[in-house]
Amino acid sequence: MKRHKKLLLNLVFAAVILAAAAALLLVRRAGQTGAPLCAELIYGDANTKLIFPLETDADYDVDTGYLTVHIRIQNGAARFVDSPCPDHVCESFGWLSEEDQTATCLPARAVLTILPTT
Repeated sequence: MKRHKKLLLNLVFAAVILAAAAALLLVRRAGQTGAPLCAELIYGDANTKLIFPLETDADYDVDTGYLTVHIRIQNGAARFVDSPCPDHVCESFGWLSEEDQTATCLPARAVLTILPTT
């Protein structure tokens, strides 16, 4: 009898955890716009903005006033590549392909963010 109560309690606990995870997934998906995504680069002291569509593979070289950053768009994702900065941390962010993902190159004063196309 004790064993059955413990098993039932474990099953109820697992069901609650799974329901909570499903609810969080639904809330996250509801917050996404479903619009096509683009990469936005904000750089320099004037916070200049450039928009790159993710539908077309391309490489971009952007002079930020401090360094020239190299952005690659490929297969619906964007990233910093071949960074001229001393530590290359921006390259380690990898491929960004989901809304609100961000990579930053501090020496170049550049921020790359994935956003819905407006």
